[in-house]
Amino acid sequence: QAQLVESGGGLVQAGGSLRLSCVAPGLHFSLNDMGWYRQAPGKQRELVANILSTRRRNYAESVKGRFTISRDNANKTVTLEMNSLKPEDTAVYYCYRKYGSAVQWGQGTQVTVSS
Repeated sequence: QAQLVESGGGLVQAGGSLRLSCVAPGLHFSLNDMGWYRQAPGKQRELVANILSTRRRNYAESVKGRFTISRDNANKTVTLEMNSLKPEDTAVYYCYRKYGSAVQWGQGTQVTVSS
């Protein structure tokens, strides 16, 4: 499978917004479950949000109402809109795709929220 390509991380003040994008080249994108995990220093990787091939969305409780995940099957892209960011959202964010039992990860993009 071609690599996942993430973009959009950076430094933002608390209350600000960022948009993360992940391009997932290759076949069968519309059949992939797509999503984002994050990992903060010293913490386990946690699911932030995912959007299934059925377009059902799931969110971590900590981001509900602030983050929105969407997908564009034609452009093989998944996007995470992050609003009202908090310092505790600081982490490396990883895009992933799941097709059957196979999971592929992006390289990660850093999001830093200053207080």
